[in-house]
Amino acid sequence: MSVVTREQVLEQLRQVTGPDFDGDIVSQGLVSDIFIAGSKVFFSITVPADRAQALEPMRAMAEKLVKAIPGVVGAVVTLTAEKKGGLTSDDAPPARMPSRAAQRPKQAPAAHAAAPQAKAGVPGVKSIIAVSSGKGGVGKSTTSVNLALGLKALGLKVGILDADIYGPSMPRLMGIKERPEMTKGELIKPMEKYGIKVMSMGFLVDEEAPMIWRGPMVVSALTQLLREVDWAPLDVLVVDMPPGTGDIQLTMAQRVPLAGAVIVSTPQDLALIDARKGLNMFRKVEIPILGIVENMSYFIAPDTGKRYDIFGHGGAKEDAERHNVPFLGEVPLDMDVRANSDAGTPITAVAPDSEHAKIYKDIAKKVMENMRSGTDGSGRAAPKITFE
Repeated sequence: MSVVTREQVLEQLRQVTGPDFDGDIVSQGLVSDIFIAGSKVFFSITVPADRAQALEPMRAMAEKLVKAIPGVVGAVVTLTAEKKGGLTSDDAPPARMPSRAAQRPKQAPAAHAAAPQAKAGVPGVKSIIAVSSGKGGVGKSTTSVNLALGLKALGLKVGILDADIYGPSMPRLMGIKERPEMTKGELIKPMEKYGIKVMSMGFLVDEEAPMIWRGPMVVSALTQLLREVDWAPLDVLVVDMPPGTGDIQLTMAQRVPLAGAVIVSTPQDLALIDARKGLNMFRKVEIPILGIVENMSYFIAPDTGKRYDIFGHGGAKEDAERHNVPFLGEVPLDMDVRANSDAGTPITAVAPDSEHAKIYKDIAKKVMENMRSGTDGSGRAAPKITFE
């Protein structure tokens, strides 16, 4: 496969012009820094915020031309209103940038106003679960993997989407080093291991390559990993969210019909403070909380059998009761779980009869029961799962 260069991309983009301004998007300075990861190309085009809808055909043309470059198998192209020396809302000549309303059919404003509320399902995926945490280092990704394997043990067809664009961990946790391929229908074919379909930005870039992207690029990449991957058929897609309550969390909550969220925390106060932020964020956007997992809940010394509450104990359970959400279980700190995670051999897959595997399977069973009941602990109805 030929190596794709920045110059090739710019040459193609010089063919792209806007509907009502002179020159191409390259000469106008509207193209962001171009990031090339193997055979995939990522960049954004700066446009006025109020023109994004009208300029969508320009974005689509740019994407099509870049995908036509020999060696390119995919492109993530997004429109951004961030000023990068190009034409923006503040300096756009009014005569050349007419208002969006002037170009729209009369019925369009009402349809556009309703668009943000529409949550199109992912084709071939029945239900989507977000696994989230308020902060990093609480074992959320390990929990995601073993929850997915626990759901599979219940007889479900399961996939995992690694939504942490900046710090993807699924390649290591699942022990996958290969690169994904494209299907004939121009979808990305997910990797598969232990009977689980997996997709991660980590499959597309080197493990140590930094992802220096602004919010719009990250959201666009996530959208492509979610909607341009051949997931079907899946009963459940487990989404391993990045820590915190930023762009990706809001994008998933607002654009995807989530069946619910699982919150992962350790027992200590500082972790619980951050976990509450995540819980409250999902509640504000009306996503059911399927439950809270207390990870690293306690430690059993292998030589003496003595129990140590290294990070305290029971804090997550108390928080679940206080906020009237289900408590899914306690996962003890264990060296075998850590070693298996680092080796890409998750404990629930390689030691299905171990105590830890039983705990994860029990958590998975409770998650499914809470999903099927249609409500979280507060009595909120779960959103309907729809399909494109």
